[in-house]
Amino acid sequence: EKSLTTVYQLSSVPLQLLFYVNGIYYIFYFLATLAMIVYKSQVFSYPDDFLAPDLALLLIMAILEVLRLYFGSKGNLTEEEAPLGLSLVITVGSVILSVYFLVWQTYVLKADVIINAVLLFTYGLESVLKVIAIAAFVS
Repeated sequence: EKSLTTVYQLSSVPLQLLFYVNGIYYIFYFLATLAMIVYKSQVFSYPDDFLAPDLALLLIMAILEVLRLYFGSKGNLTEEEAPLGLSLVITVGSVILSVYFLVWQTYVLKADVIINAVLLFTYGLESVLKVIAIAAFVS
């Protein structure tokens, strides 16, 4: 006789969907922010001392985003708390960079405010779901 055992799925489907949506949104975010930096450098008297750091920070943010989504997705699908926790830590860096582009970059356009507000909202939602998933994996 074969015995039936209950299989518990701990990985979070909403979290996995949010990783996917965030991946798509970040591509839009990156291209829009890059286009706005180019636009601002042409239209406004963008100080040359700030153009390179703004572009470098955007590139660093893109690298962090790839790592954040990779570890988050891997941790969720394999139901391991370590990669998910690492993704949560990387999210802190991404939030700081998003706040930089929202508040501290040389020129902040209304479009910057909107796309960063959406990004910060998704980071917050994702972080809550990550904490819930980590708690489920640990218990």
